[in-house]
Amino acid sequence: MSSTKQGKIVIVTGVPGVGKTTVLNAALDLCLKSGKDVSLVNYGNIMFEEASKLGLVRARDEMRRLPVKTQVDLQLQASESIRQINGNVIVDTHMFINTSKGYMPGIPSWVAGALKPDAIVLLEADPEEISKRRSKDVAIRVRESDSPERITEHQMMGRAGAAAVSVQTGCTVVVAKNREGGYIEAAKVIASLFWEG
Repeated sequence: MSSTKQGKIVIVTGVPGVGKTTVLNAALDLCLKSGKDVSLVNYGNIMFEEASKLGLVRARDEMRRLPVKTQVDLQLQASESIRQINGNVIVDTHMFINTSKGYMPGIPSWVAGALKPDAIVLLEADPEEISKRRSKDVAIRVRESDSPERITEHQMMGRAGAAAVSVQTGCTVVVAKNREGGYIEAAKVIASLFWEG
């Protein structure tokens, strides 16, 4: 299944603190070294660009205060913008966002249908490791501080969401483990999706 004229769309998701940025940077480096050109886009940043063009917001956090219908329209516009990128694309996003009112889908059905990904990669790590990483990140980023049990729940929600997107779009689902000190192995899982035909 080819998602764009010349390449694939691979969605990479993971809970906060799983080490997604480190793994994605390593995956891009591996793709580059193997001669595969891959673009990395952050879904939330694309939504913000769309909202800014329309004069709806000046800062990314303001998008949360927009009417739900406007947010849905922005999600669809961002999906279409990503679909227009020629070549291979990694979409960095969250399967679910843990909010005070429950888990909010990061890839609702209208986004999945518009993106038509070739694969979804669930980047996971041991919940205890994620909890430790979050506590170390406090000075750098604002992280939710959940118990390992809540992190496990969030990762399981991610698996359920990925399964639903897979059923809807026909894409494959891959689980990549980001074990402590083993981010290169997780990066290889992502990069290999572009090496294969």
